[in-house]
Amino acid sequence: MGAIVRGFDTRAAVKEQVESMGGEFLTVEIEESGDGAGGYAKEMSQEFIDAEMALFMKQAQEVDIVVSTALIPNKPAPILWPSTHVKAMKEGSIIVDLAAGGGGIKAGNCEMTQPGKIITTDNGVTIIGYDDFPSRLPAQSSLMYGNNITKFLLSMGPATGDKGHWNIDHADNCVRGMLVLEDGQMRWPPPPPDLPPAPPAKAVEEEIPLTHDQKNQISFAQNTSSALLISAAFPALLGMGMVSPEPAFANMFTTFTLGGVVGYQVVWGVNPSLHSPLMSVTNAVSGITAAGGMLIMGQGSTTANILAGTAVFLSSVNIFGGFLITKRMLDMFRRPEDPLDYEYLYVAPGVVGGITYVGGVAAGFSDLHEWGYLASSVSCIGAIGGLASPNTARVGNCLGMLLSELVFCPYSQ
Repeated sequence: MGAIVRGFDTRAAVKEQVESMGGEFLTVEIEESGDGAGGYAKEMSQEFIDAEMALFMKQAQEVDIVVSTALIPNKPAPILWPSTHVKAMKEGSIIVDLAAGGGGIKAGNCEMTQPGKIITTDNGVTIIGYDDFPSRLPAQSSLMYGNNITKFLLSMGPATGDKGHWNIDHADNCVRGMLVLEDGQMRWPPPPPDLPPAPPAKAVEEEIPLTHDQKNQISFAQNTSSALLISAAFPALLGMGMVSPEPAFANMFTTFTLGGVVGYQVVWGVNPSLHSPLMSVTNAVSGITAAGGMLIMGQGSTTANILAGTAVFLSSVNIFGGFLITKRMLDMFRRPEDPLDYEYLYVAPGVVGGITYVGGVAAGFSDLHEWGYLASSVSCIGAIGGLASPNTARVGNCLGMLLSELVFCPYSQ
C-alpha cells in the first residue's frame, strides 16, 4: 500500500521473514542472539536492552503507527515502549499493543497501555489496548488458526513406509510437542526442546601496555604527520591565489569555504570540560584587532598614531597572553603517563606559510593578500574546532598562533 514498514525482533530468523515481505529490519550494534527454546525469544542482556531502547526512541520520533507483539510464555509481557517513548511520538500517532491480552493489570508492551481500553495521551497519541483481539476479528482469527492447523498436518506427510499416511518425525519439535499417544505408548510430556547452540567464544587479545618511550614515539609520529599535512595545505591554498583569475574569485571562495566549515558546527562539538580553554583561545584570536591599529599607524596625526600604537600593544598582550593561558589550562589536564606533545613541530607550518606568502608577494602576485586572509580564517576555525577534544586541543592552540602570524603578514607590508 506504499507504506514504509519496519520490523524488529531479537531472533535472527525473523530478519529474513521481514525482508522477504519488503519490510526494513531494524538492528542494534550488539551481537547477541535472541533465539530461545521452542522458537520463542529469550530474555536479553541489559546491555542489549539499553541499545534496544535507544533504537526505539529514535523510531518513536519518526513512525506513525507502532504494533507490538512481544510475549514470553509464563512471564509478564516485556516493556518495550516506555512512557518516554510515547511522549516522543508525534500527535496523531497510534500504538496497537497486541500483548495487552497477556493477562494482568499492567499487561502489554507499552508502559501506558490500559488493558481492554483505548486511551489518548496528553500529547495526542492513541494507545489501543484491547485484550480480546481474536474475538474482535473472528474471520481473520479463524482463517489464521485454520491455516496453521493445515500447515501442521501437511508437515507430517506424505505417506512413507509402513506408517500409513502420517510421517511422525520425533525430531520435529512441533510434531513431538503435540504427540500424546503413539502405538499405545504415552508420549506426553515431550522432552524439552534443544537450546540453540551458544555462539563461539571470541578470542580475547591480551593488551600489552605501552611504555612511556613508546607513547612518545607514537605521539611524535602523529604530530609529524599532522604538521606535514598543514605545511602542505598552506602553500596549496596560497598557490590557488597565484592562479586565481581575479580578486572577486578570492572573495567568493573565501565566503564559500568559511560557510562550509562553520556550517559543520565546529563550535557545537566542543567538549564541556574544554569550554574555559576555548574562551581563552577565542580571546587570543580576538586580539587580531591589532591589525586595525597597524592600518592607522603612520597614516594620521600624532594623537592618532599614539592611539593606534597603544591599541596594537594592548591587542598583542591579549594575543600572547591568551595563547599562553590556554596552554597552561591544557597542561592542567596532563597526566604523568601522557606522551609528549612536540608542539614545536608546528613552527614548520608557520615558517612555510610565511615564506610562501612573502615570496608570492615579492613575485608580484598582488591577489595573494586575499588568500592569506582565507588561510588565517581557516586557521581560526581549526583553532576553535581543535578544542572539541582533549586529543586535539593543543593542536588547536597551535593553529590559533598560526592564525596570528598569517593575519599580520599582509599588514606588515
